[in-house]
Amino acid sequence: MNFRSLTRGDGAVIAAAVLLLIASFLDIYAVEDAPSDFELPNAWESAPVLMGVTLAGIIGAALIIVGRATPQPRKVAGLDLGQLGIAFAVFSAWSAIANALDPSGGANNVGGSSADGPDLGIGLILGLIAALVLAAAAVATPLVPALKAGLLGAPRPAGPQGGQPPYGGQPQGGYGYPGAQQQGQPFGGQPQQGGQSFGGPGPQGGPQPMGQQAPQQAQQQPAPPQGDFSPFWFAVPVPRPLYAEDGNPAPIAELAPGTWYLAVEQRGPGLVAQTQDGRRGVLQDTTGIQRG
Repeated sequence: MNFRSLTRGDGAVIAAAVLLLIASFLDIYAVEDAPSDFELPNAWESAPVLMGVTLAGIIGAALIIVGRATPQPRKVAGLDLGQLGIAFAVFSAWSAIANALDPSGGANNVGGSSADGPDLGIGLILGLIAALVLAAAAVATPLVPALKAGLLGAPRPAGPQGGQPPYGGQPQGGYGYPGAQQQGQPFGGQPQQGGQSFGGPGPQGGPQPMGQQAPQQAQQQPAPPQGDFSPFWFAVPVPRPLYAEDGNPAPIAELAPGTWYLAVEQRGPGLVAQTQDGRRGVLQDTTGIQRG
């Protein structure tokens, strides 16, 4: 899971969920002139408040965060985790409003009694505020650009001399670099930039023929630059789709904030980018990208 892909809106969702959890341990009722030793229930002692407000809101926040931090979208009953989390958050706010409007649950109307029921306790008031903030942040995050900004800034890439890594070279442990997991590969397994290996081990343990490209490196080696374009590392400020090079309108991947990708070619106003797993596609929206 890539928690660097979380946005400011996700941060507000997390804060609201924490506040909702705190509110669940406070009294949900307030009774005037109650004895000092009179114990009032909290949300964990009231099933409607616990199930409809507290747990619904916390589950919704968890689904939103997991859906955002997971590289590949996951679906439940045909809905993305984020969409399902938003539904839980809205339901939590709706239930909180209902409990705030009638904290006694209609008990004061039994038998035609006109006696007033209990008032709102600090637990219900704080839970109402938390549930409303949670639902608002969940719904507004995909719509408001300020909330879609990254919660954690992407770290600067660590090149060989503190600058940009050479084209085709292996980065030195920078976060999110494609191929960073290849550190420690046996000597001779890495071909030169031209794709030739001299005397390296072949598939059966013997010497590899001169000019034969190592299969593993061939999958990771980006295409040679064209014209005056120089490949560079970059990070996106918000999640952005990556489209196939053949012009297919369906995205093949999503670039997440906090991860560095390699731009290997200029394609009109866009960039041809390579993901961590070696896939290549066109990034059409390059506004606000951070160059390494």
